[in-house]
Amino acid sequence: MKKLLVLTFIAVFAVAGYSQKTKITENEIREYVTFLASDSLKGRKPGTPEINVAATYIRDHFKAAGLKLIGENGFQWFEIVTDVKLGDKNSLAFDGFDAVIKKDFNPLAFSSSATVEAPVVFAGFGFEIDADSLKWSDYKGIDVKGKWVMVFRGDPEPDVSDSKFIPFGDVRSKVLTVKDHGAAGMLLVTPKSVEKEDKLTPMVAENNEVTAGIPILSVTRELANKILKKHGLTVDSLERIIIESKAPKSFETGVTVKGSIEVIHQREKTANVVAVLEGNDPLLKDEYLVAGAHYDHLGFGGTGSGSRMPDTNAVHNGADDNASGTAMVMALAKRLGADKGKNKRSIIFAAFSGEEIGLLGSKYFINNPLVDLKKIKTMFNFDMVGRFDKSNNSISVSGTGTSLEADSILTSYENKLPFKVVHSPDGYGPSDHANFYSSNIPVFYFNTGVHTDYHTPFDDTEKLDFDTEKIIGDFATDVIIAVDNLPKSLTFKESGKKESGGRSSRRLKVTLGVMPDFAGTEKAGLRIDGVTKDGPADKGGMKKGDIITALNGMKVGNIYEYMSRLQKLKLGMIVNVEVIREGKNIILLVQL
Repeated sequence: MKKLLVLTFIAVFAVAGYSQKTKITENEIREYVTFLASDSLKGRKPGTPEINVAATYIRDHFKAAGLKLIGENGFQWFEIVTDVKLGDKNSLAFDGFDAVIKKDFNPLAFSSSATVEAPVVFAGFGFEIDADSLKWSDYKGIDVKGKWVMVFRGDPEPDVSDSKFIPFGDVRSKVLTVKDHGAAGMLLVTPKSVEKEDKLTPMVAENNEVTAGIPILSVTRELANKILKKHGLTVDSLERIIIESKAPKSFETGVTVKGSIEVIHQREKTANVVAVLEGNDPLLKDEYLVAGAHYDHLGFGGTGSGSRMPDTNAVHNGADDNASGTAMVMALAKRLGADKGKNKRSIIFAAFSGEEIGLLGSKYFINNPLVDLKKIKTMFNFDMVGRFDKSNNSISVSGTGTSLEADSILTSYENKLPFKVVHSPDGYGPSDHANFYSSNIPVFYFNTGVHTDYHTPFDDTEKLDFDTEKIIGDFATDVIIAVDNLPKSLTFKESGKKESGGRSSRRLKVTLGVMPDFAGTEKAGLRIDGVTKDGPADKGGMKKGDIITALNGMKVGNIYEYMSRLQKLKLGMIVNVEVIREGKNIILLVQL
């Protein structure tokens, strides 16, 4: 208690020593947001010329604020997957019929490129389920090794809202099951219960290069009926038989299909914008604080973009998400830059790209640090700080459990605020601070909450509360200065994550207690970016940086396969987790 009182005194004294001549203003924040969220920047989608205009605007502001540009003249470039395209080698043929690409068939975005000539086996809904309350095998009694497997999307209970099939019905799970049985490729058919029109599943980029390992094709019901014709069956009749009998129906079709598939991942460069306000204290200037926010958004939206209105093709300006946070970092750079020479530690100001597609920019920054990562002592993240809810009259600061001193420092400045500050201990969260926390760096995550315009074309500048954002900026300034002036850096401690789910996102029955690499940068398995203290993985000896390659002998090649494997495990099980650690294969025993 005495230590915390001393820290509080130091913090208040430190802020008093800074100049009050240059202040954050409402007009300043409004100016930054107005530019960043303008229609001319077309939603700041990574890989576009428009987001590069935003990057230059932020970089020039940092330079004008007196900061030292680092990286490549203030930019830290990295590559992302922005789209998937069809190559020239896409064909499908059988029994004298030549299918037409985009009309009769289409590869899925995560399909592998390959040529396969093999018989086709029909395997119902593609399930292999052995759960306490549900047992179903579409593969019993048939051999699919080295063959094409035709499966239906959906499940045999399309009208049951709480069907037990739901956790197993996503396409990725079906693909993994097909692979487990040694199939050479998959033909995916959409029955009428899923989609009345006979449409192909669109090829939507997933912003990573995680592929299935085998060709995965969406085919029309009309094409599937041609393959099923020898048995006098159709997609409609087969679906009806399976639903009415509540039993699998699988068989050899007697048709051999030759398919050549070529899927090309289109890559573009995007940049983090990074500058530093160098410290003055001879002993502390080599330590760093980071004030960051992501400046990318969803472009024009559309399927797979993250838009909550995926059928609407319109500019998603992202005024709150996250022009507001970027504007905050710009305002802080100007405010603290005006007192150049007062900060003891060096302060890095960063605008991250690629947050909306998997926290990619901050991950790249952590994996390719522009300063010694061990010398980064605290990260302040600003994400959606512009839409203050007056009825709730509070803002949230997360990460308060990631250091011993955070709560005390925040409390020192809260009594003068016109709103409440809700402290949340979690270090993990859906924004860039999570990557810093995974590297054992204390974090503060400022946020004013989600609203109905979130990830829609209606998140516009005129809806922001600039008066309150200015107050939040002053509050954040006080906290940053207080941390900067501490004689010793914040004391890191672990503060685990919470998980949530639902029908659409599949609630997992079990968890290892890890933060996976969502970006899919590891090709040999699934890399672990964080391990929750006292969680199952931690108790089983798993460490950050381990690469999971199998769970109970079931191969894991990426995040999607990992999620599917967890669906097949049960609470309380002791699981063999195969990992690669520093080039060596290790088997860990983890109790779920």
